[in-house]
Amino acid sequence: PERAVRLAATPVPPPRPGERTFNTGRTLMDARAQAAWSRSARRAVRSLSAGDFGYADPAGDLALREAIAAYLRAARGVRCEADQVIVTTGAQHAQDIVARVLLSPGDAVWAEDPGYPASLRILEAVGAQITPVPVDADGLVVAEGRRLAPEARAAFVTPSHQYPLGMALSMARRLELLAWAREARAWVVEDDYASEFRYDGPPLTALQGLDGGQRVIYVGTLNKALFPGLRLGYLVAPSALVEPFRQARRMMDRQAPTLTQAMVLDFMQSGEFAAHIRRRRVAYGAQRDALVRALTERLGHRVEVAQPDQGLHLVAYLKDGLGDQEAEALADANNVTVQAISRLYRGAAPRQGLLLGFSGFPVRAMAPGVARLARAIG
Repeated sequence: PERAVRLAATPVPPPRPGERTFNTGRTLMDARAQAAWSRSARRAVRSLSAGDFGYADPAGDLALREAIAAYLRAARGVRCEADQVIVTTGAQHAQDIVARVLLSPGDAVWAEDPGYPASLRILEAVGAQITPVPVDADGLVVAEGRRLAPEARAAFVTPSHQYPLGMALSMARRLELLAWAREARAWVVEDDYASEFRYDGPPLTALQGLDGGQRVIYVGTLNKALFPGLRLGYLVAPSALVEPFRQARRMMDRQAPTLTQAMVLDFMQSGEFAAHIRRRRVAYGAQRDALVRALTERLGHRVEVAQPDQGLHLVAYLKDGLGDQEAEALADANNVTVQAISRLYRGAAPRQGLLLGFSGFPVRAMAPGVARLARAIG
């Protein structure tokens, strides 16, 4: 079948050794958080009743959805109630649900260029016609999207922290994007994957809050806030889409794990989740600063560092004509994991830069990691 051929041809990057600096997608939990998580796990197991061992609401445990909705209203300015929240295994699962329900083969969809490759693979899998829309210092260039595909069905965006380049979508562009969505009767899928971790100033209000939940589908994940192995995220659906998304969730894998939901609910209700986020924000900020300092001192002649205000990674742009894919291979040979950003472009002229994750490694690991990178490319 055509779809099977297309899926088989979709490149899937091999797993990278997780312990190698500067791998992305890693997080750290301190001793306090680990102890609190263990307590939540024990309480969750003791709290389960006979009914918890059977099938449950595909949208997720109601108490957990209420806790998530309350958190999003307070921390992200999202306008929602618990019945709009659907628990997923993560942001990619949420985007997959959205794509399956809203898109038909051949539908035009805006995607940031460069952008998150997993989102593009989801769109390719459902047969969408991807329209790469360039980004600049203010984020997605909405006027270019209007020119390229004015009647697109949806736009997949990362407005708080563009992946991979890191800029935030400006207020003018946010309003422009929402105006287009209303005019075109299109949907905006807001991936807020690292919203909790902003280091310079208060967290940015979600795009969904500006829209009031009419045309924006908000996607978030607890896997970045806690740890990737958790496999729990959520989407916030406009009221008209709640039931279609809930049914799609049921058909895909029935429901989220009962025990995992109970553990997360206890962790949030005990106050440990908010405390963990506050400590991690300070710790990740220090890790970011240590990485920036080490790159500037050891590799300032080879790279220009873009220090992000938010997120879990940064980009080091290469100087002197060195190609980023060559630099990636040299780093890999020296037991350092970096990612060439040129692969993430589809239409725009690619910049040469390296994506380095800092959230999964303590401050003391930054200088030695950069030293190995310097030996590889310096």
